[in-house]
Amino acid sequence: MIFPKFKAAAVQTSPVFLNVAKTVDKAISFIQEASQNGAQLIAFPEVFIAGYPYWNWIMTPVQGSKWYEQLYKNSVAVEDAEMQRLFKAAKDHNIHIVIGINERGSSYGEIYNTNLIINNQGILIGKHRKLVPTWAEKLTWTSGDGSSLKVYNTEIGPIGTLACGENTNTLARFTLLTQGELIHIANYISLPVAPPDYDMAEAIKIRACAHSFEGKLFTIVSCSTISQEIKDALRSDVPNVDEILTRKNSAFSGFIGPNGAVIGTPLIDDEGIIYADIDLEKCIQPKQMHDILGHYNRFDIFDLRVNTAPTRNITFIDNHEDFNKK
Repeated sequence: MIFPKFKAAAVQTSPVFLNVAKTVDKAISFIQEASQNGAQLIAFPEVFIAGYPYWNWIMTPVQGSKWYEQLYKNSVAVEDAEMQRLFKAAKDHNIHIVIGINERGSSYGEIYNTNLIINNQGILIGKHRKLVPTWAEKLTWTSGDGSSLKVYNTEIGPIGTLACGENTNTLARFTLLTQGELIHIANYISLPVAPPDYDMAEAIKIRACAHSFEGKLFTIVSCSTISQEIKDALRSDVPNVDEILTRKNSAFSGFIGPNGAVIGTPLIDDEGIIYADIDLEKCIQPKQMHDILGHYNRFDIFDLRVNTAPTRNITFIDNHEDFNKK
C-alpha cells in the first residue's frame, strides 16, 4: 500500500475584483510559482474568481443590487474559455488545484459559491457547491445540494473541500470523512465586519484544527485578503469603506496536521504563498486512538443519512402515451 508524500501550497491573496480574466492570470502566476517550488497541490481562497460580495455586509439590499448584477456578469461556468486556461495550467505544471469560483447558474438570479477540484492532468474531477450561504451571503448565493458532498481520489490522496462557514457543519464534515478524506481544503474570505469580539483568524484556525483532530487528516486553509482596489471600488456607495473593511486578524492561511496542530508558520492578514510537506502515513497512528469512522463510534446507536440526489426545480411528467393506450 502506498502512502503519498508531497508538498502543498496555500495562497493568501485578493482577486482582481470582478475581473475574471485578470484573476485567472493571477491564479496561473501562483500556480507557476508553486510548481517551481515543488508543490503538487495548490489551494486558493473561497470565490477567488472573481470576488466576494462584501456589499451585502456594508450596504442595504437595494444599494447592493447593482453590485449583484456586476457579480453575475463576472461569474463563470466550468465550460468557459477562462476556466479552460486554468485546467491547462494544472496539466502544464503537473499540479492539483482547488479553487473557489462564483459559478453562474441557468437563471440570472442563480449564482453558486463553488469549489473546483482539478487534477494534475487538467481534468475537472469535481465541484462542490456551498450548502448554505452564511448570514448576509444569502442575498447573493443559491444553496448547493448533497450531490457535491464528495471526496475525490487523486495521485496524491483523497481530497475533500468545504467553503468557509461550512467547516462549522459537523455533519457535512463527517460525510466527507466517511468517504475516506485525508486531505481537506478549507477556503475562506477575510471578514473584517464580524462582531467586535470575533477573531476571524482564530475562528478559522479553530475550525481547521477541529476537523484535522477529529478526522486525523491534513487540513489546508486558504483565505483571501481585501485589497485597496476592492475598497476603492465600493467607496462610491460607502465613503468610510476603509474603516469598515480594515481590521487585524481577519485572514488565516496555513496547514494543520492529523494531530490537530498547526504545521509551520501560518499567514495572518499578510499576502503570500506558504508551503508544507504532507505525509499521509502520519494519519495512521492517530486513528488507532480515535477512529470516529470505525472502532471509536457506535453505528448501532447513531445513524446519519445523507441525501445525495441533485436538487431539481421541476419534474416533467408526460402521461400522453399511457392515456391513449387506455
